[in-house]
Amino acid sequence: MTKKILIVDDEPDLLDVTTFRLKKNGYHVLTAIDGQAALTIIEKEMPDLVLLDLRLPVMNGQEVCKKIKADPKLKNIAVIIFTASAGGDVAQKVKALGADDYLIKPFDSEEMLDKIANLLN
Repeated sequence: MTKKILIVDDEPDLLDVTTFRLKKNGYHVLTAIDGQAALTIIEKEMPDLVLLDLRLPVMNGQEVCKKIKADPKLKNIAVIIFTASAGGDVAQKVKALGADDYLIKPFDSEEMLDKIANLLN
């Protein structure tokens, strides 16, 4: 069965490139450009994994992640945080949000694919 991934980011170029890479690797891809739209899609589509930017319009990625992980029917959806901040506290922040992993922008697409494969298998 094809795994479903939701990419949530407000940068069109990043959405396009990431969507292309994931589709090329056999994933079904959904996209959202803000946190509220992401939650609506998550509740309707139940993706297997969410690639989530922290800086989003309407509702930021931290709020989205907390809502996913606090909801009993959504909490098992894997979440990988996209972040541009490479500060030393990133791993702690991601863990505090309940996310499963993170990628620092700009990221290597092979690293992204490896992290996705590890979480979905």
